[in-house]
Amino acid sequence: MKTEEFYYDLPENLIAQYPIEDREASRMLVLDKITGEIQHSYFKKVINYLNKGDCLVLNDTRVIPARLFGRREGKNEKIEFLLLKRVKEDQWEVLVKPGKKVKPSNKIIFGDGLLIADVLSIEEDGTRIVEFSYDGIFEEILDKLGQMPLPPYIKEKLEDKERYQTVYSKHKGSAAAPTAGLHFTERLLKEIRKKGVDIAFLTLHVGLGTFRPVKVENVEEHHMHAEYYRVSEETAEKINTAKKKGGKIVSVGTTTVRTLETIATENGIVLPGNGWTDIFIYPGYNFKIVDRLITNFHLPESTLLMLVSALAGKENILNAYNEAVKYNYRFFSFGDAMFIK
Repeated sequence: MKTEEFYYDLPENLIAQYPIEDREASRMLVLDKITGEIQHSYFKKVINYLNKGDCLVLNDTRVIPARLFGRREGKNEKIEFLLLKRVKEDQWEVLVKPGKKVKPSNKIIFGDGLLIADVLSIEEDGTRIVEFSYDGIFEEILDKLGQMPLPPYIKEKLEDKERYQTVYSKHKGSAAAPTAGLHFTERLLKEIRKKGVDIAFLTLHVGLGTFRPVKVENVEEHHMHAEYYRVSEETAEKINTAKKKGGKIVSVGTTTVRTLETIATENGIVLPGNGWTDIFIYPGYNFKIVDRLITNFHLPESTLLMLVSALAGKENILNAYNEAVKYNYRFFSFGDAMFIK
């Protein structure tokens, strides 16, 4: 399977640069994965596509201000860090720009010495393992010095940092938001519960592996980076109960899909636990637990586009994307939504 098969043409003006004022006022394209039929709606009407007995599963990770700007000790050039994941205690895997200037044994100074990073090693993919030293609490220092790690295709400054968090975000650790969840409001979640839909939460800390471009010609040769997940006994029980009673498992976002498909057994039972997943879902994959998906519109030739194509069929997805372009939907992180039923 060729990576180029997942290309579509997207005018740059359709890439959303900022969130709309009312989260649930986004547009929503509804795709029937069996027939390929398309409907146009609004996210506030998502409740019409959920039924009593279904289980809506959301990722409650919280984005950390993972972008740091500092300088190499004894030098004046700007060095940018993007924290990808905590390896242990004060050791982190980071993406560095400009990478060529940062070598093992270098010290990078942030905030006039409030935070110092010792570069320990360079990994095969060019990322660095660093160890931070500081006085105080790391998370508080990060809140003071760090910036929200918005994707590079968003050029506008985000005035309100909370708009890159879901309203139910809880556990800090992500380098990017699970953006499908940005459309939900407390009001909408309350209405969904009133309808008899169970809501379950899991945690997957989103790293950049999910968003890295596929650079290989053959899809099967791409390797995903590992991301940390945690699923509670309560969540597993809610999902298994819904499945047993004939309800649909509706995943909010591709990060939730990847977690559920990692922990599900072959006969469709979700097991609680925690660990690391590098699951790569592309067409040909047999889903064990996820029935429906709420997602945003994804980049051409991305692993996320491949995942939704695995669920709904590549032809159906590319047809829906072309329809979304035709009707001027807003794309990517701050863009409109898609419901795959």
